[in-house]
Amino acid sequence: MDYPLEQDPGAPVRGGVPEHGRVPKYYAVKARISALLDTWESGTPLPTEREPAARYEVARETVRQALRELLLEGRLRRQGRGTVVAGPKLEQPLSLGSYTEGVRRQGRRPGRSLIGLDRFPCPAALAAELGLAEGEAVWHLERGLLADEERVGLESTYVSVARVPDLERDFDPDSSFYAYLRERLGIGFGTAEERIETVLASPREALLIGTPPALPMLLLHRVSRDTAGRRLERVRTLYRGDRFSFTTRLGEAAE
Repeated sequence: MDYPLEQDPGAPVRGGVPEHGRVPKYYAVKARISALLDTWESGTPLPTEREPAARYEVARETVRQALRELLLEGRLRRQGRGTVVAGPKLEQPLSLGSYTEGVRRQGRRPGRSLIGLDRFPCPAALAAELGLAEGEAVWHLERGLLADEERVGLESTYVSVARVPDLERDFDPDSSFYAYLRERLGIGFGTAEERIETVLASPREALLIGTPPALPMLLLHRVSRDTAGRRLERVRTLYRGDRFSFTTRLGEAAE
């Protein structure tokens, strides 16, 4: 099928308009506002709902629904009491690199805020994932993820106390955990098993990230191994769906 001249191959075919040509009013308004956003710089404040309602001759609730979808898609973001144009999404590579490294590659300033560092006996399910004995001591490191001071995610890392005995004393919570393992302990990463799914944040998670509970999240589960094949860490990371996308490089599949 040939694309029309105005059709972006990365966009929905025919701009998302069904074959019968009828679209809800809010979607038509959303498409018009979206086209305007492409011409505005990041941080540009949006006019009040009254202005586009008058321009497009629709009810303010119709405009409100269009803006809600653009917020969920990450085209807009809240700033104080107003709404502004959002910047491009952060692209996080699906690789054995840290969040810090991924954000820096895009010219953004990464950061982490410590929420808690606890030590507890490993329950059976977690022990199975980490290759530990049930009841063996593990660390739970929980941190908020920042990009240019904007809260964008929440990360929980579980690692054996025996592997990283001085974590509470030696580790700077605002730094890369992977760099700490490599440079301070000489532990290299070998492979990882990773799974991604879409979820809604719990009320606690939404509060920590600073988002409404209805905002879709990308949840990443990872179990990493060191270069000797030993299981090293279990990570649960929640990323804002409106601020992140994931990228990977694919090769030819083996038959």
